[in-house]
Amino acid sequence: MSDRVLRSLVPAAVALAAWLAILPLQHARVALAGNGHLQITVVDKATGRPIPCRMHLKNPAGRPRLPKKVPAWDDHFIVPGKINLELPTGNYSFEMERGLEYLVVRGHFTINNFADDSKEVEMQRFIDMAGDGWWSGDLDVRRPVRDVELLMQAEDLHVVPLQTWWNGHSEWTARPPAEKLLVRFDGNRYYHLMAGQQTGPGGSLLYFSLPAPLKLGSETSEFPPTSKFVEEARQRAKVWIDSTRPYWWDLPVWVANHDIDSLQVVNGNIGRNKMVANEAGGKPRDKRLFPGVWGNAQWSQEIYFHLLNCGLRIPPTAGSGSGVTPNPVGYNRVYVFVKGDFSYEKWWEGLRAGRVVLTNGPLLQPSVNGEPPGHTFQAEKGEELELEIGLTLSIRDPEQQPIDYLEIIENGEVAHSIRFRDYEKSGKLPKLRFRQSGWFLVRAVTNVRETYRFAMTGPYYVEIGYERPISKASAKFFLDWVHERAKQIQPEDPAQQKEVLRYHLKARDFWQGLLSKANRE
Repeated sequence: MSDRVLRSLVPAAVALAAWLAILPLQHARVALAGNGHLQITVVDKATGRPIPCRMHLKNPAGRPRLPKKVPAWDDHFIVPGKINLELPTGNYSFEMERGLEYLVVRGHFTINNFADDSKEVEMQRFIDMAGDGWWSGDLDVRRPVRDVELLMQAEDLHVVPLQTWWNGHSEWTARPPAEKLLVRFDGNRYYHLMAGQQTGPGGSLLYFSLPAPLKLGSETSEFPPTSKFVEEARQRAKVWIDSTRPYWWDLPVWVANHDIDSLQVVNGNIGRNKMVANEAGGKPRDKRLFPGVWGNAQWSQEIYFHLLNCGLRIPPTAGSGSGVTPNPVGYNRVYVFVKGDFSYEKWWEGLRAGRVVLTNGPLLQPSVNGEPPGHTFQAEKGEELELEIGLTLSIRDPEQQPIDYLEIIENGEVAHSIRFRDYEKSGKLPKLRFRQSGWFLVRAVTNVRETYRFAMTGPYYVEIGYERPISKASAKFFLDWVHERAKQIQPEDPAQQKEVLRYHLKARDFWQGLLSKANRE
């Protein structure tokens, strides 16, 4: 068995040992109150030092229990290395997590009358992605400023542009913006305090690295058009703009107007325990083609694949939506490969180059002929390119969240589907051969059914004869989308309607131009 496959199997035994280490708390000492007390200390197994982590604690009725005075959201809270819990008597179950690179610790304990006890929990790292050059980030976080450092440490995240303003709200209304907008802490973790979100009838955009908030319009008004705000932002600073969903109605307009720098293919609709299985505010999927719980996530990927088929190279990103969705910070994350020393600026450079892996579970480290995702392989016309995919694959919870299969996607279609048990035996993926231009990526999907837990590499590109492929079907897909969206725009003021439709007319011409240049069906 190859080393790269073995790496994905070792955590299973360790996870079991970690589970068994959590024993029921049966003995009791006299306490000052009728409730029981439990002090939990969480340490890194390798260093013995206390570390923050996330805890999901359920009471005897199976409902989440959230203590006060620590960051908490939905069904979870942060243990800042040590925590004192005051709990009614009964049996409790819990899960502890620290991002995706530590084993999950599960267990249970009993609180008896007047219990006063303590427990030490070891969290074990089983892979160091940053040590291999892959640095994690979450591009959709809306949590309190005061909590961000502890949240990032508890989730082992390295980059977070924190949302502090959006339509009708700004953290900086009652107080001046922080003098230092980019904060580095804990050696190699960064957050930026001026990320903002604009929401309109056509969808939502995130603005990163502006020096001050934009003055935004109404969420329900078509005027001023979103692209107008984008133009203002780009005049102010070197801003990065990310679309929070691929299916937003205005996506084809934003792409045509070069409004977005990236696209959240793995977004807040994909939750830790369940999916948001609709496209509210966006172009709905055909549920015959994309049915069930996974349909929304598969529709998001399908739209992104159409963009790639048009010869466009927009890097894919990931965001948890924490603070708006029930997700923890970093549940959906993007790993960016950084060559050499790590910095905030180099992380964004790597993202722009497409050197990324998106995940909410499996951890992939791809290398194709020695290159990370985003690389373009070139050959003269008439030549054939042979490419070999190297893949290190790891997962923190192989017993409860096993990988079901690996897929190689070529030009939007599944070219190879490999059951993970078969991959375990060989440790190899099929070689790829290209006689014409295209693109490909690798996807790993688990068998978790209540949500879509997976990982996907950023695309690799192939240019034979130094030509980019443009699909007629994909260009028409977006052209039809533009026409469908334009029919929705009916401002009462004719001048406003003309201003809004100006961007849609530009988009129509853009997609018609691509359609006329199509060199693939």
